Amino acid sequence: MNGSVRVGQVVGVPLRMHWSVPLLVGLFAYGLGRQGLPVWTPGRSDAVYAVGGVVGAALLMGSLLLHETAHAATALRKKISVQDVTLWALGGTTRMGRPPTAAAAFAVAVSGPLISLVIGGVALGAGIGLHGLSGWAVPSVVLAWLGWANLFLGVFNLLPAVPLDGGRVVQAVLWWRTGDRERADLAASRGGQIMGLLLVAAGWISVLRGAPGGLWIVFIGLFIMIVAGAERRRAALHRALRGLRVREAMTGPVATGADWLTVQRFIDEVAVHSRYSVLPLLDFEGRPSGIVQLRRLATVPAAGRETRRVREVATPLSQCAVAAPDDLLTEALDKLSLRTGARILVVDAGHLVGIVTGKDISRLMRRETLGGKESA
Repeated sequence: MNGSVRVGQVVGVPLRMHWSVPLLVGLFAYGLGRQGLPVWTPGRSDAVYAVGGVVGAALLMGSLLLHETAHAATALRKKISVQDVTLWALGGTTRMGRPPTAAAAFAVAVSGPLISLVIGGVALGAGIGLHGLSGWAVPSVVLAWLGWANLFLGVFNLLPAVPLDGGRVVQAVLWWRTGDRERADLAASRGGQIMGLLLVAAGWISVLRGAPGGLWIVFIGLFIMIVAGAERRRAALHRALRGLRVREAMTGPVATGADWLTVQRFIDEVAVHSRYSVLPLLDFEGRPSGIVQLRRLATVPAAGRETRRVREVATPLSQCAVAAPDDLLTEALDKLSLRTGARILVVDAGHLVGIVTGKDISRLMRRETLGGKESA
C-alpha cells in the first residue's frame, strides 16, 4: 500500500504500517481519554485519563494486528503465499495469493473475525471481572471498551460485502455451491458495491441529521464500493480469459539489455535506441535477472553513472511477476501487483522467451470478443 513503511514481520511475512496509523491511534486515545473515561469514571486526574486513553488505543491496534495475523497464519497453513500485512486507517489488510479451494478461502476469511470476537469476549469478561473483584474503575472500563470495540469489529467484518471478511465468506460459499470461482467473485463483488452504496447513503443521512461521525461511514462505504468495483472487473477479466495459456498472450522476442553494463553504457548503447520505457535484463549467462525502468536511470547522479551497474538500479527478478509459457494466464495475472508492475516475464527453462503487458491482454480480450479473430 502506498504511504506505508516496513516496521517488522509477523508469522514470517513483512509487517507494514501506513502513515494513517499514528493518526488513528491519536484519535482513539483522545476519544477514550478525553470523552469516554471522564464520563464513565468521573473524578480522576487528567493524567490518569490520558494514560488510560493511550493504553486502550494501543491495545486496540494490537488486536487489529492479531486480526490480520490470523488471516496471514491461516493462509500460510493452507499453502497460500502471503506478500505482507499492512495496518492502516480502516484496520488492516493482508495481501496474499488466491486460495486454491473454496474451503481454504472460507478458512482464511473467517479466521480474522473469529479472533476479534474471541478477543472481544475475553476483554469484556476481564473488564467486568476486574471491576467486580478489585473495583479498579479505569482499567476495567478500558478493558470493557476494548472488548466492545473488538466485538463490533468482528461483527462489522462479517457483513456480506467484499472486501470485508463477510464478503470473502460469501465468495467461498458460492464457489463451493456452484463450482465456478469467477461467478462467485462476480456475485460477491456486486454485493459489495450494493453494500457500499447503502453505507454511503446511511452516512449522508447521519450527517444531514447533525451527526458528523456519519462522514466516517461515508468514507468506509466509498472504500468498499471502489474495491468491490475493482474486484468485479478482475473477476470479469478472469472469466473472459479462463483456460487460456500465457503463450497465447505473450509477445516475443523481447528487447533486452545486459545487467552488467554501467549505467552510462546502458544509456548510450541500449536506452537511447529503445522505444520501450521498461526493459528486461539478462546476466552473463543470458538468463533474466530483472527489469529496469529507463526513467530510473535518469535519477542516477552523473558522477556515478560510470561506476554503477544497471542491475543496481533495477528491480530484481525475485520482485517481478514470472510465468512459464504453459501456465494458465489467469494464474499469471494473479502475480501482478503494484510492486511487480503490469508486466509478466515469460521464462522457459531459465531463458526469457516473451513478455505479457497490458496491451497484450487488451489484444487478447479483443480477439476473444471477436470470436477468435484478430481485429485489423
